[in-house]
Amino acid sequence: LVESGFCRRKNAVMVLLKNVGVVALGSLLFYAVGFGFMFGDGNAVVGLSGFFPGDDTVLAGVPKNLPLFVFLFFQLVFAATAATIVSGAVAERARLGTFVVFTAVAVAVVYPIVGHWVWGGGWLSTLGFHDFAGSTVVHAVGGAMALTGAAIVGARRGKYKKDGSVRPMPAHNFPLAALGVLILWLGWFGFNGGSTLAADPKAIGRVILVTNLSAAAGFLAATFHVRLRTGMLDLSMGLNGALAGLVGITAGCDVIAPGESMLVGVLAALAAGGGV
Repeated sequence: LVESGFCRRKNAVMVLLKNVGVVALGSLLFYAVGFGFMFGDGNAVVGLSGFFPGDDTVLAGVPKNLPLFVFLFFQLVFAATAATIVSGAVAERARLGTFVVFTAVAVAVVYPIVGHWVWGGGWLSTLGFHDFAGSTVVHAVGGAMALTGAAIVGARRGKYKKDGSVRPMPAHNFPLAALGVLILWLGWFGFNGGSTLAADPKAIGRVILVTNLSAAAGFLAATFHVRLRTGMLDLSMGLNGALAGLVGITAGCDVIAPGESMLVGVLAALAAGGGV
């Protein structure tokens, strides 16, 4: 909804097709091989077991308090999320076939291997690297793939005029984009809260609170930053500021206090605004 709302009307259906396709293809590939690369028993770089897991599969990287399939499904959605980050970055200028191939490689190989380094007992985890719910594993990995893809495919056709100036390509449906952000905001409580991997109300409550505060601060910071810089209100930047706040707090939402979480949201939103 976010990506289709922000793109032009003529490309909305293709954006939706790519996003649903990521979930479908990613579900199959992460179950088949990605989960094994990420949480399988192997070495400090990659897991080498647990492919096509069944009820009797036992892996050291799976928490002992959770059924394997519960943990697998939770991690599967993270994998699909990392891949969908890219679809927004190359929206309106990537061929469907090429994007499908990319999604297959990203979900089956790239994301799981990096995830193994942090959450699967790999080399980063042994160094004390802390990423509670995926600021790096999910969003930085997805962002790096997105930046690479955008650099390769280049700008949208017609984005720049002959004199080099930018031709505006405004979003075609702001209600759709705003609804998508609100759904993401709500869904983030499941991502971050669920990463406690236990039904602990105290821990989950803290995580959800700081997640919400960071997103709220990010929205306001981005909105007022654009106002001060341009004299105008820009909903698109406010929405991206909220998402930046959510991404920024995700790594440390289990240890960051409520007051500091608002600062995280502000800094993340300003960084995102500077990048745009």
